[in-house]
Amino acid sequence: MGRTILIVDDEESILQSLEGILSDEGFEVACARTGLEALEKIKEVMPDLVLLDIWMPDMDGIETLVKIRELSRQIQVVMMSGHGTIETAVKATKLGAYDFIEKPLSLEKLLLTINNALEYHNLEQEVTLLREKDKKKYEITGHSPAIIELKKQIMTVAPTDAWVLISGENGTGKELVAHMIHRLSKRSHKPLVEVNCAAIPEELIESELFGHEKGAFTGASTMRKGKFDLAHEGTIFLDEIGDMSLKAQSKTLRILQEQKFERVGGTRTIKVDVRVIAATNKNLEEEIQRGTFREDLYFRLNVIPLRVPPLRERVEDIPELVQEFVQEFCLTTNVEPKKFNDEALSLLMGYEWPGNVRELKNLVERMMIMTPGSIIRPEDIPPPYNELRKGGSGLSNVFFSDSLKEAKKEFEKAFLEAKLQEYNWNISQTAEAIGIERSNLHKKIKAYGLEEAR
Repeated sequence: MGRTILIVDDEESILQSLEGILSDEGFEVACARTGLEALEKIKEVMPDLVLLDIWMPDMDGIETLVKIRELSRQIQVVMMSGHGTIETAVKATKLGAYDFIEKPLSLEKLLLTINNALEYHNLEQEVTLLREKDKKKYEITGHSPAIIELKKQIMTVAPTDAWVLISGENGTGKELVAHMIHRLSKRSHKPLVEVNCAAIPEELIESELFGHEKGAFTGASTMRKGKFDLAHEGTIFLDEIGDMSLKAQSKTLRILQEQKFERVGGTRTIKVDVRVIAATNKNLEEEIQRGTFREDLYFRLNVIPLRVPPLRERVEDIPELVQEFVQEFCLTTNVEPKKFNDEALSLLMGYEWPGNVRELKNLVERMMIMTPGSIIRPEDIPPPYNELRKGGSGLSNVFFSDSLKEAKKEFEKAFLEAKLQEYNWNISQTAEAIGIERSNLHKKIKAYGLEEAR
């Protein structure tokens, strides 16, 4: 089915001629003689474009345009008038019309305007879809207490203009936090410009951050805007700020304090308005003590500190994260989804995850490719992820218990097994270390069947 165009005009001859022309061009065509009739037709057929006459009885085109915009922001509207004035055209454009054409209509101009308007409509839809996709891409998954607290902090700080310093281990999702803060801020309609501080060589830092003028150095054949310039009225995200050299830190501090700079090779001062979000996987206070990070830069950035918890502190989020990574992988590669069974998930929840969420995502993708069946079981999972269940126990079982009593038993079993292994199954030493009687420990070993694990 072709694109639908609604023609709104009180002159029967224009309706008939336009209907014939546009039908021949492959469009689905609907007609209305008044503004009120047009609004009813829109509800009925939801056209892609409306050709709207300005001068009509009862309700004129401008008033009809306002009502159309109340119904939908997506429909393109092209105004038509035999008594066009610049003033009317400007008013119509401000109210959301795509274009304004004068009668008598030139067929060539009419078709060109319609095609341009529909192309613009396609682009708007694509941008909307990309924004929605982008929004989902940067959602923080999970409902653990640590993540709920982090989301609360983000919701509080995002609408303000406060600078934020995000800390967390590699792979925890610091970039997600930065994007979420920007998306929920009043600067969301402007860009978020990312700077990987660890990847910029010291000699290029000025050019990268501030840009350069044509001829500033060998190879500078054109003027180039820097990251701060591109982030004007938006947000700049300084990722891995702890890896920036001291020289680069000094130059960055100056622009952060003054919010103005000159391009390399230029003399003109450029003033910018940026919100700064920085992230680091290092303890900056320790780096200051070592002399590798400037204390004044740290205090300038650390207005609102946010800590992203490592995955081992939010293991209850693992089933939800696994499901998300499975769906994401299937959408990108167009393969059938596979399901991790409860025992496999329990196994993953007992692992330490030094590589955090990034490591989990890599494992999920690996399992999706390498597992032959549609169900992923513990035996499918490779080392080191499966080593926690040698004796059939594990702290991860706690999260699949049906009651508190059962969970306590699972915890006690896993705890005792870990402590017995720590003391090489010396019952006396283990009992003394954990503060229980030797005879009591013997009973518990028997009750939990821990002899097998030995």
